[in-house]
Amino acid sequence: MTEPDADRFLADLHELRGFGASGTGKGVVRPAYGAADVAAREWLAGRMEEAGLRVVVDAMGNLFGLSKTPGLLIGSHSDSQPEGGWLDGALGVVAALEVARAVPGVSVVSFQDEEGRFGVTTGSAVWSGAMDLATADGLKDAAGVPLGEARKAVAHLVSGEVDPAQFSGFIEMHIEQGPVLDGAGEKIGVVEAIVGLRSMMITLSGQQNHAGTTPMDMRRDAFQGLSAFNTALNEAFRNVVTPRTVWTIGHVTVHPNATSIVPGKVTFSMQWRDGEADRLDRMEAIIRETAAAVAAERGLTLEVGPLLGLAPTAMDGRLRGALEAAAQEIAPGAWRRMPSGALHDATNAARHMPVAMLFVPSIGGISHDFAEDTAEADLVTGLEVLARAAGTLVG
Repeated sequence: MTEPDADRFLADLHELRGFGASGTGKGVVRPAYGAADVAAREWLAGRMEEAGLRVVVDAMGNLFGLSKTPGLLIGSHSDSQPEGGWLDGALGVVAALEVARAVPGVSVVSFQDEEGRFGVTTGSAVWSGAMDLATADGLKDAAGVPLGEARKAVAHLVSGEVDPAQFSGFIEMHIEQGPVLDGAGEKIGVVEAIVGLRSMMITLSGQQNHAGTTPMDMRRDAFQGLSAFNTALNEAFRNVVTPRTVWTIGHVTVHPNATSIVPGKVTFSMQWRDGEADRLDRMEAIIRETAAAVAAERGLTLEVGPLLGLAPTAMDGRLRGALEAAAQEIAPGAWRRMPSGALHDATNAARHMPVAMLFVPSIGGISHDFAEDTAEADLVTGLEVLARAAGTLVG
């Protein structure tokens, strides 16, 4: 093992930022299968080859750089949110690449569509077998584009499949995407567990009509149905959730979306997260019951789309212990154990191997925004902890 090159690591990270640079701060626009995402994967493949890794791209576009003696897999994703930060996912991929240069036996991965253009961590879900490729191909983005059509953009890169069985474990380094480390002035978070997530689309349909001549008591207003659902759901959850439980209506499409027309249809996303699978189940039942009650009360029809999700995932004790020991050596007294409220590809990888995660601070706790950032000194500290842990695990 040699020491990782911090300058090269930072230079690679900034060069990757140039693919899909937003022009606003350090932000990026690099959605899965878009031109910037494909260009970034081509560039990453070249850097992997230069590092002596064998490049393999699977049918989903998951990009692997395999060591001559595969042991430990490290990485994350390089696609972004529609308005994304420069570090979310990209940090884990570039850090993995630098660790692979320093530690023999480390392979690298950049998973595809982690950010959910088509689903929930779609690339690693297919790779791990949590979802089959035919099902994934049928998923559609917000514009109605099927994944099967979108992934044609990476067809020229596809070279084979990668068997998860060849890896002894998976470690993912990531920004925290929350305020805890930054607020405490700490440098490293070692993840104990990743919360579970459920997500589905809900459609309420009523009667499109004239906004000036239709009396309020005769309306079948789909948007008013959504408003009533949101209010009723918050009340129904009151005795079920904990302070760590979160739920979000994050994407809404109103039809026909016109000023003088009573909305005839509204489609919206419903997502909820918690660390307990039983609570996720109870919340799902409440969501379905509440939506059905609102629809019946207001004369609306209800359609519920497929349920997507990931189970809560505990981190492996051995891998986590290596990260903790490295954190104590490199950042003594400035690290903590913590949960992850965000989802990560590690959840899917855990179907086949032990997994662990490492966090570095997010300035102001901001992520999924062009303003996302982390001090470069903290990025380097994270790299050093990751490399030290990998060296002990592989060696």
